[in-house]
Amino acid sequence: MGLLTNWIAAARPKTLPAAIAPVLVGTAEASHLGLIEAWPVLICMAFALFVQIATNLANDYFDFKRGADTEDRLGPERMVASGKIAPEMMFRVAVGLFLLAFIVGLSIVSYRGSEMLIVGILAIVFGYTYTGGSYPLAYHGLGDVFVVIFFGLVATMGTYYVIVGDLSWSVFLLGLPLGLLANNILVVNNYRDKETDEAAGKRTLVVRFGRAFARSQYAWQLAGAYFSLSVYVGLTQSFWACLALATIPMGTKLIVELRVTRGPALNGLLGRSAKLLLAFSALLALGIAFSG
Repeated sequence: MGLLTNWIAAARPKTLPAAIAPVLVGTAEASHLGLIEAWPVLICMAFALFVQIATNLANDYFDFKRGADTEDRLGPERMVASGKIAPEMMFRVAVGLFLLAFIVGLSIVSYRGSEMLIVGILAIVFGYTYTGGSYPLAYHGLGDVFVVIFFGLVATMGTYYVIVGDLSWSVFLLGLPLGLLANNILVVNNYRDKETDEAAGKRTLVVRFGRAFARSQYAWQLAGAYFSLSVYVGLTQSFWACLALATIPMGTKLIVELRVTRGPALNGLLGRSAKLLLAFSALLALGIAFSG
């Protein structure tokens, strides 16, 4: 049981709404066009979760190797740095999950077309190079770009495309807020780890521009998410999608909390940022379904 608990912790369950949300919303938008088969949706969900978890495991391994996870770190215990999971085992399981994601993705290719192969390979490559490879994205301030694009736009639009076989501006406007809210989880993570990241040469945006910038980024990304939703509602007249606006008080509270929270308490704020994403996406998906 202890070993299982370690692997669950390594998977970082609090971050998994970033993989679940875009599949929910992309599926809801596609439901307007008729009956949806269950298995393509399940395949998209499995692929997203495998890539997310594999990226988290690879991050645990590579941050240890690069010296970013030290005893001074304020975040949850990392399994490799703590010695609870051997580095070689963590790396092998991460690579194995990336390969499993690729295999799962092949069924999407057979269902929708070879263009999905390119999308899947890019998602896996960028998931690996988030902290791995010769130019790790997170160490050069590009982690935010990766999250917004792949855990927002690509995942939402990709799910919709697998089901429908086409794309639209409406699904872009749905993917963007999910990416921005997912990236707020990363903002809190990097905000908490600023000092240890800086010491390890991990040049996140918080390290480059400071915590005041990160607080503004968090607020503007939240505002951008609600603005994108408002544009979607205006263009599609899907007024039930406004259900997601019910999360505004929750988001506003998180902006205030980020300004006053320090140290390990930021771990709780990270979890609440993930809950905001999940609540936003669930209400949005429900509203879109009602609008149909």
